[in-house]
Amino acid sequence: MTTVSIDLPDATAEAAQAAGLLTPAALDRLLSNALRKRQAATYLLGIADEVAAAGVKPMSMEEIDAEIKAARQARH
Repeated sequence: MTTVSIDLPDATAEAAQAAGLLTPAALDRLLSNALRKRQAATYLLGIADEVAAAGVKPMSMEEIDAEIKAARQARH
């Protein structure tokens, strides 16, 4: 286990404490989620050239929205 010390503005620290976000479990969850998002973004940016080279047609916002809606429905 690693101990981390951070400096925050008082108002931020007080609000985070009141919201229960300064516990080890909450901070672990927040950091893990941020790391997953960063890894996903890095992966997507990394394959952008491959997708362009493959001639894949960009999706419209309507197609993207439909895919997101279908994925959410499948999860439930």
